[in-house]
Amino acid sequence: MSWAGARVGVGTRFRYDGETVEVVELAITANGNEAVLKNGRRKLLRLAVKELLLSDRVRVIPDAPGPSGDDDEDVAGVVLSQLSKAEQDGLRERAGHVREVLTGYRSGAPELAVEGEPRPEYSPDLTLGERYASKAAELRVTVRTVERWVRDFRRGGEAGLAAAGRPARGRATKLDDRWVETATEVMVEHAKESKPSRTLVIERTRARVVARFGPDVVPQPSRATAFRLLEELEDQHPLFRLSAKRNRDIAGRPSEPYGKLRPTRPGEYLLMDSTRLDVFAFDPFTLRWVQAELSVGMDWYTRCVTGIRLTPVSTKAVDVSAVLYQSFRPRPAGKDWPRYAVWPEHGIPRTVLVDTAVAEGAGAAGPILVPETMVIDHGKQYDSEHLTSVCRRMGISIQPARLRTGRDKGPVERFFRTLREGLLQALPGYKGPDVHSRGENPEDDAFFFLHELEAIIREWVAAAYHHRPHTSLVDPGLPGLRMSPAAMFEHGMARAGYIEAPRDPDLAYEFLKTEWRTIQHYGVEIGRRRYSGPGLKGLSDVRSPYKGPVENGWPFQVDPDDITRIYVRDLDRRWRTLTWEHAPTASMPLSEDALAFARKLAAAKYRFPDDRLAVADLLERWNLGLGTTLAERRMALRLSREQAAIELPESDESVVSLPSVRKALGDKEGSSHEEPEEMEPAETGDDDEADFEVLTEEDDFYADALEDV
Repeated sequence: MSWAGARVGVGTRFRYDGETVEVVELAITANGNEAVLKNGRRKLLRLAVKELLLSDRVRVIPDAPGPSGDDDEDVAGVVLSQLSKAEQDGLRERAGHVREVLTGYRSGAPELAVEGEPRPEYSPDLTLGERYASKAAELRVTVRTVERWVRDFRRGGEAGLAAAGRPARGRATKLDDRWVETATEVMVEHAKESKPSRTLVIERTRARVVARFGPDVVPQPSRATAFRLLEELEDQHPLFRLSAKRNRDIAGRPSEPYGKLRPTRPGEYLLMDSTRLDVFAFDPFTLRWVQAELSVGMDWYTRCVTGIRLTPVSTKAVDVSAVLYQSFRPRPAGKDWPRYAVWPEHGIPRTVLVDTAVAEGAGAAGPILVPETMVIDHGKQYDSEHLTSVCRRMGISIQPARLRTGRDKGPVERFFRTLREGLLQALPGYKGPDVHSRGENPEDDAFFFLHELEAIIREWVAAAYHHRPHTSLVDPGLPGLRMSPAAMFEHGMARAGYIEAPRDPDLAYEFLKTEWRTIQHYGVEIGRRRYSGPGLKGLSDVRSPYKGPVENGWPFQVDPDDITRIYVRDLDRRWRTLTWEHAPTASMPLSEDALAFARKLAAAKYRFPDDRLAVADLLERWNLGLGTTLAERRMALRLSREQAAIELPESDESVVSLPSVRKALGDKEGSSHEEPEEMEPAETGDDDEADFEVLTEEDDFYADALEDV
């Protein structure tokens, strides 16, 4: 039987500082117990027994078999825990038979003998061979089987019996290692390609084995055996079972264990990302569905969504800046939101305040957080000079995520899935996450405008997502407690003792795009647009103190989504607004892309166009519903938004839940909205005749509507 201990005395050998030594004498001295050791050069040295037994420089060399930390056997707990209940019962029964053969008692001790023990055929007076034969006859097995049981039991006890009956570790399919290595090589090569079939991998493996080692050198497995091998290799290199995108993600994992950033307080890390929503929105001008992109900002520590921006077709840098600015100044809460979903104006949770009273229609949609580090991907809108300049001005560090590594922004990626499963799939126009999940005609059910869909998402985040416990929001001191993002924000305030708050309400101007221009007698010209206003008083009389890219130039802040006005600081360092000379022509905010398109359209239609004529013609065209191209639809959708990208201090807007929003959220008290006059049927006459008249007018309208193109 093996032992865990080793007798230390004269003749015991040790490995000491890389050489073998042997104990020749043990002595008791005034300094304690000491051992006299002799090495291979027959040189004697004295060493304290304490040092001999406890030092890391010394290792005993046992002279008998026994357990070792570097052997190929698993510990008893690992072996026994792999057995099922029935296997454990059978193992205990077999161990009882072995103990009865060795001692005559099923328990192994006379003190625990049951009635009738020891039985005559297992009496200790009989030889071990006779007891082997009796047990083999009782269990109807061979004597060699009983001897093997006894050997395994003496070696490892009940765990030894269990390990003897389990299959050896390694591949279940036995093949030549060269064929297996080649098959693994072919599977790895297809990790970033389209998903192949198993037959193709097998054929390429066979051809490569023959070309590399020669014909009839490596045994070729049968088709069934090769399929079983690929099934085993699938666990190491997924290729056939999962999607190609998932296989590429697994193949891109680092070979060593990897960790992640560990936030310790609210506002330390802000995750930002954009995704295309799996639901159609409605084009208010062309009356057709359109793709929508959602950009969000999420505090990593609390999982609170601090910024939301829904844009048509694609996301711009100004949209990302708007999401970032919402962390500094959250948007107002909706008028119909429940009371628990509304944060006080300054963003501090209600539990921190005393006698908190939020008036109806007041309050913020989320907490105020000034981020320290922003984690972004490598999209053009995130790598833009505009966003980089804003972060540099605000003192925000930028931490780019690794390429094609979604786990670096895991919480925000998980939020997109939660949004799809918790809200979007219940809305009309849901098209599923991929083409295989898409319905027959999902666009036929879409009736939400972009601003309506954004209002729905904001209310769902505030009322549902922020108050639902998350499995990842835990306190190490209370591992069984699951907190919601709102509760985690309170926990973070109590833990950190403070939060960062914006120091100036005029920080909104910092998030706009900067243009350097000189001041002329007629005002400022940006993109062939002239701006003027009382804010230029005094600036044109002095030389610019800035050393910018333009000689004697002044910095002007421009919003690309609303070019009807720009902003500049006067000599007293106060922000002033300058208005475009043709701003009264536009009845709504006008984007820079829209004006460029209007000029192009007017140049093709008129001999002497100007901006006022171009804007009026463009608005008339869009009001008629002629936004047919993708560029026109995108610009029209941006013009149709009720809220600006960045709320400037003088504006005071709130997200209003429209009747369609309340209908989607189950509110039946909302009033119905009015239909456009041109869509109303005639009050008199036959229904079929009225439908025919409307159809005829629509055909005539589209027949001559494109004459200006």
